[in-house]
Amino acid sequence: MALFKSAEATPLTGVELLLADLDGVVYRGAQEIPHAVSSLNAAAATMPLAYLTNNASRTDAAVAEQLSGYGLNVAATDVVTSPQAAVTLLQRDVAPGALVFVVGGEGITHELKKAGYRVTRSADDNPDVVVQGFAPEVGWSELAEAAFALAEKADGSAIRWIATNTDWTIPLARGIAPGNGSLVSAVHNAVQRLPEFAGKPETAMFETAFSRYGTTQALMIGDRLDTDIKGGKKAGIKTLHVLTGVDRPKQLLAAAADMQPDYIVADLRGLQQPYPETKVARDGSCKVGGAKVRMEGHKVQILREGEDPLNLLRAACAAIYRSGLAIYGLQVPEILVRDHWQ
Repeated sequence: MALFKSAEATPLTGVELLLADLDGVVYRGAQEIPHAVSSLNAAAATMPLAYLTNNASRTDAAVAEQLSGYGLNVAATDVVTSPQAAVTLLQRDVAPGALVFVVGGEGITHELKKAGYRVTRSADDNPDVVVQGFAPEVGWSELAEAAFALAEKADGSAIRWIATNTDWTIPLARGIAPGNGSLVSAVHNAVQRLPEFAGKPETAMFETAFSRYGTTQALMIGDRLDTDIKGGKKAGIKTLHVLTGVDRPKQLLAAAADMQPDYIVADLRGLQQPYPETKVARDGSCKVGGAKVRMEGHKVQILREGEDPLNLLRAACAAIYRSGLAIYGLQVPEILVRDHWQ
């Protein structure tokens, strides 16, 4: 785990490809996140940088145009979208020309048509498959129509269902809003089955990026443990969690083994900064900078707070992660869940 690397190394050490989420990493709502653009442009000057987005509402070109507006050096080919990943899944066993019922926006229809599939918005057209993704305008009538298309037939069969992603929420300027996972859940309640998922944390998006850039020596940057970090770990690459989006210290401390990041930074300036070494003592205590934390049975014990709350968080995460204990069985000091980075 890179939480234990030497002080000379940065999160970019040994990396050949940088992968970055968008919402909560580059921007929140319409607002650029401080230090994101300058840090990403600096990294992109030394290695390829691809942007992975689970938001299925827009095309890769539209995403690139938005990112360019913030000052990022990016082209449409640097954007990997969940609709592209959905098409990758579809192409494995559904031939071009098939009729696809779409829930979502242009991001999905553009990729389907580009791959040779036909598109419909009506269950009465007897589609061959349903592809569901997020768009702000999706409402009850679209979800109901999807449920009609997915209904079990008289012979017990049902058509295939692919969802672009499982994100329960989306971070916006006004707060946290329901995401595609919430909309998928509404259809799931009606049809009593789950779809295949294409976006993070599934590996199709990562495989698309690896194929496009010709390397798997990558680092995934994200603000969500259940999509960005879990997906990167599932794809077998390093992961970096940035505290500018959805998941906060409380979620980091409670992260399951398949969602524990290699690096934790306050903002993206941390990409180029030496990452502090985590030193593990014989008693199992973890020291990062001036902070030191150890486990005493089910109690998380702060031996030294240090001067940097980020190093205290890193030390606490390292101690908890090494213990293998579930957070609900632990006693955690209140200072560790205090959010200094909101």
